Amino acid sequence: MKTRISLAILVSLALLAFTPPAEKYFDIAKNLDLFTTLFRELNAYYVDEIDPKSVIHTGINGMVESLDPYTEFIPEEDLETFTIQTTGQYAGVGALIGTINGKNVVTHPYENFPAHRAGIRVGDEIISVDGKNVKGKSTFDISSLLKGGLRSDVTLVIRRLDKEYTFNLTREQIKISNIAYEGIIAKETGYIKLEDFTPGAAKEVEDAVVSLKKQGATRLILDLRDNPGGLLYEAVNLVNLFIPKGQPVVETRGKLREWNKSYVTLNPPLDLNIPLVILVSGGSASASEIVAGALQDYDRAALVGEKTFGKGLVQTTRQLGYRSQLKVTTAKYYIPSGRCIQALDYTHRKKDGTVQKVEDSLKVAFKTKNGRTVYDGGGLDPDFPVHRQPYGSAVLELSVSGMFFDYATRYCQLHPQLKVGPDFKLSDAEYQAFGQWLTEKKFVYTTTLEKDVDKLISEARQARRYEELQGGLQSIKRKVADHHAGFMTRFRDEIQPLLEEEIGFHTGLRHGRVEVSLDHDPDLLEAKRILATGASVPSILKSN
Repeated sequence: MKTRISLAILVSLALLAFTPPAEKYFDIAKNLDLFTTLFRELNAYYVDEIDPKSVIHTGINGMVESLDPYTEFIPEEDLETFTIQTTGQYAGVGALIGTINGKNVVTHPYENFPAHRAGIRVGDEIISVDGKNVKGKSTFDISSLLKGGLRSDVTLVIRRLDKEYTFNLTREQIKISNIAYEGIIAKETGYIKLEDFTPGAAKEVEDAVVSLKKQGATRLILDLRDNPGGLLYEAVNLVNLFIPKGQPVVETRGKLREWNKSYVTLNPPLDLNIPLVILVSGGSASASEIVAGALQDYDRAALVGEKTFGKGLVQTTRQLGYRSQLKVTTAKYYIPSGRCIQALDYTHRKKDGTVQKVEDSLKVAFKTKNGRTVYDGGGLDPDFPVHRQPYGSAVLELSVSGMFFDYATRYCQLHPQLKVGPDFKLSDAEYQAFGQWLTEKKFVYTTTLEKDVDKLISEARQARRYEELQGGLQSIKRKVADHHAGFMTRFRDEIQPLLEEEIGFHTGLRHGRVEVSLDHDPDLLEAKRILATGASVPSILKSN
């Protein structure tokens, strides 16, 4: 009975709270009754015992998933994880856990927290936590064992180079920094990589800008690539650093009047004149797009990189019963030019239920402060696009299969004193050693071209044409195989930088990864080129 009541509470909050027209009440009541009757019949007559919680949560999740990817039911058992994601805080040892090629390993010991201070490294295999063997356990289970009460103790056994080490750690409050890197990367050019918008993000950026200016920075690059966003007010506060007090930043509009809000800058700016470039990518979303879009609309920053994700939706968390919550999309947001950059239309789906992008013919033109034309309905278009070739099949498989990670772990364990920087490069012999290691590991991958050739051969057999086409088909197959075999040479320009960056991360964490990429990152190179002219942002944009 309690489970049925909790569902009724959820649906009531999700539907009735919106005060629908009177004719909808009958449909709501009818379908709620159908749901409870259906569950009662299943519970009474289904051949096996039914887990009420599992079955009803499946129904709840199906309901919210039919709306958009951001509306989400958060049961009590997932509440801690959700809180960590939104606040960046928890009590633990400060280590991210992952499963790489069947091993539970430390994928990221956060800098200056217990695990990192004790000497635990990226790639260390976790053997046990407080005497409990973790072999076969999920990363969620291991993370739960590592978390606990503030100032409580935990014993961690790890394996490194076939030796086991024991670490006695004391849990503490973990607050993950939003900034992955800050520094001077070229003459008078400061660089900040912002990865999240959890509480304090804007203040962290402010402090970084002040520090970089003291070091001589007269121009600035803010990297929002692959930043999925977060708290809206942090985005507003960040924009406030670069535009005057009292200026509109974003407006939200929803079904209910209470969701219609305008957010303006409330404080004096930090710097109105420093030339600013923002790096964006297809993974820049939500709060990242508010920052980049607002500063683009005011012609205060030049955007460099790729078109952004296009998430113009706002979520609000609603408390439900039994310590559960509903994260629900309540509004769309509009940046200063008046545009909403939401790319996917979840309201008007195709007949098969799939979501379609806003058609180009339906996009509307808007104007920036200085009269430049920008468009809604598809993310933010960079002012200076940087076109990248998609990674080859071999490169993608090396990354997905954990080969870069595993080899970087081995390399760094064999070079424990290694320090990396912008000039770190693998020698020819070291790159060849990676290729030999892949051979020993029996690394294989299949390209789309190979799959197409095999399909062609199969279809030729079915059509009884294989005998007459055999010579040509086998010739193509051999050529594709020969092409496949030389992937280490053919894709070296893609493989080596990624391996070097992974080694940089293993030795210097987020800071190390960025440092290794500084001299070959095409977006950064373009940003530095633009800023090197010494022109103001309006002049940079006008000359584009």
